[in-house]
Amino acid sequence: MVDLRSDTVTRPTAAMVKAMIEAPLGDDVYGEDPTVNRLEEVAAERAGKEAGLFVPSGTMANQIAIRILTRGGDEVLTHEDSHPMNWEAGGAAVISGVQLRPLPGANGILEEETVRKAFKPEDPHIAPPTLLTLEDTANRGGGTVYPLDRLDALGEIAHNQGLSVHLDGARVFNAVVESGVPLDRRLAHIDTVSFCLSKGLGCPAGSLLCGPRDAIAFGRRVRKMLGGGMRQAGILAAAGLFALEHHVGRLAEDHRRAQVLAEALRGAGYTAASPSTNLVFVNGVRAPRELCEAAKSRGVLFSAAGPNTVRLALHLDIDDVGVARAVQVLSDLAEAY
Repeated sequence: MVDLRSDTVTRPTAAMVKAMIEAPLGDDVYGEDPTVNRLEEVAAERAGKEAGLFVPSGTMANQIAIRILTRGGDEVLTHEDSHPMNWEAGGAAVISGVQLRPLPGANGILEEETVRKAFKPEDPHIAPPTLLTLEDTANRGGGTVYPLDRLDALGEIAHNQGLSVHLDGARVFNAVVESGVPLDRRLAHIDTVSFCLSKGLGCPAGSLLCGPRDAIAFGRRVRKMLGGGMRQAGILAAAGLFALEHHVGRLAEDHRRAQVLAEALRGAGYTAASPSTNLVFVNGVRAPRELCEAAKSRGVLFSAAGPNTVRLALHLDIDDVGVARAVQVLSDLAEAY
């Protein structure tokens, strides 16, 4: 089976499993797991932040960030296609008591003027915006990489208005590899950042939240509230350390294969934009779900991503043979769907 549904379907490599088995362990809720502690230190160092927090998922990382950077009744500015807006089960309202204000922007990227216009005068009738969230890469925008000058500008604009800035960096290392800009530089004007270990980096589970030491200390308490303490979590943290050491640079292979796949699909008659990173979006599909089912019966999995769109995600479990197989199956189905 060629599974292109998401880069979350990856399985640990043999070398990663070995690192997990050999990891020294302790009780992380007591702060005694040396592997978790090391992962949090390494993640914070890479991000250029004071501290890191290991959590089970990207959703939890984002929700902790919102909780520690807002108060109940505040407003969070976010892109209309962002993950907290669409895929986190209304968590911001329940956990933090805040409202999300969706803002438009091409390819998942916010414009400076759009954010400026979202600011409100101080008024007791109005929920005050106190947090701006950005997403890099922008999933529903096509895996788009935020331009560095836009990240800098939006961070400065938000800070000048007294807002904090959180980056949902679920796939931020794809942005790092594609842009060639180190993570800490990309985050120069960002207060907190989350990133997933379980997507392109190939770990079985886990995400990091990095930011100021005091904020992360409060975040650790929020993690406990949400049931995110995982005791001997060093088994998972060891996978994260291995991935940060060995799996970041190889993301370029996923980007290359995404380009090859998109070009081949265009040759087969599909409308596929040139991907920015590892996500290929095919538009103009008449029946996306039916196409997915037909391809599944032929051994290729991918996801419907809209009324006329499907998404194919490249990752470390997909090689050139897998890409060729996907092209063959989709080419055979082009006329029908």
